[in-house]
Amino acid sequence: MGLLDQRLAGQCRLLRLLFSTLGDFVPAFGQGNTPLAIACASGLLWCVHVLVLRGIKEAALINLITTVAKLVPILLFIFIVGLAFDRDVFTRDIWGRSNPQFGGVLEQVRNMMLVTVFVFIGIEGASVYSSRAERRRDVGKATVIGFLGVLALLMLVNLLSLGVMTQPELAALQNPSMAGVLEHVVGRWGAVLISIGLAVSLLGALLSWALLCAEILFVCAKDGTMPAFLRRESAHQVPVNALWLANGMIQLFLLITLFSQGTYLSLIYLASSMILVPYLWSAVYALLLALCSETYEDLAGLRRKDLAIGLLAVGYAIWLLYAGGVKYLMLSALLCASGALLFRQAKCAQGKVLFTRYEWPIFAAVLLTAAVGRLRPVCRASEFVALDKAARVDNSSHRPLTLASPPPCARPCVPP
Repeated sequence: MGLLDQRLAGQCRLLRLLFSTLGDFVPAFGQGNTPLAIACASGLLWCVHVLVLRGIKEAALINLITTVAKLVPILLFIFIVGLAFDRDVFTRDIWGRSNPQFGGVLEQVRNMMLVTVFVFIGIEGASVYSSRAERRRDVGKATVIGFLGVLALLMLVNLLSLGVMTQPELAALQNPSMAGVLEHVVGRWGAVLISIGLAVSLLGALLSWALLCAEILFVCAKDGTMPAFLRRESAHQVPVNALWLANGMIQLFLLITLFSQGTYLSLIYLASSMILVPYLWSAVYALLLALCSETYEDLAGLRRKDLAIGLLAVGYAIWLLYAGGVKYLMLSALLCASGALLFRQAKCAQGKVLFTRYEWPIFAAVLLTAAVGRLRPVCRASEFVALDKAARVDNSSHRPLTLASPPPCARPCVPP
């Protein structure tokens, strides 16, 4: 449920960023949460819905075309900014020691972990579609290529930006900050180019994430952890009911943003926090498989390798939870707990007990965390604003390193 909630919040974030970008040309869109922006975002959401209903293969083809189209502005940005790169600007206060409030390097890294996780959200998307792959080995290959591609783009965009503008200048840029960097180098046309590229990128990402949201519900329904009605497919092999439910929930998120004052950075933190627990459980499960030698008959060498990877993954997932903090994690627990209603419906239809004696304590812990999170002011819009302002002050030295604004420009350029 955490993975699904993260995807739904992420889809809302993409729509808001798109119309925030268009706000440079249409002031009535503002920061993407004005009534006109929400109305247009809702219309676009259901246009994507209709497109996906026409068939997954057709939607995947359009996604491929937009992927190629949006790579051009990013690669052009890297080329132009690379030519303008100034070593003196890059090495000036590289450790962020000019301002004591930034803390040491380890503290700086910890403060930006949620934003970094946000950049790589969706890398596991290939495994979601593994049942539709012609060859299983393509799933692992797509995941590795996607990860390395996003990592390369992230490093190039961030490091080159630090070589043309100082940290205070980068921290002061508005979304999308890649546009501000290129405008600083070549003038206004650079900002227009990046804005157009971002719009194309987000349109492609909307399509990809719509498919992912529906597929997650569909796969869970096939596994028996979601109600059976979500298993229904159309003649075009589209999980129709799952798509309707997912987009209906996204529409609800959009309406909430109309009244919430939470900023784009707040959505990043929320979306990243909701994926941390699923990442941890996935790592723990991989570690348990290796420890128990399950599925490793006569594969001792592979088992030792996967055991080492599992240990590293569990350690890193625990570090992410520590670095991310508890505020948004509690709010994400509230959203995850709501999924118990669908889970209960699925179990009742199968005539099975809701939870085993080992699962009840886990569910109780989720409910307790959700209750504490609900009572905390983090659930109020005013707290979102306060947290975002604090994040901008505390993490401003890192913003160019992780490009709190640019990841949406770079992230969707590699298919999930």
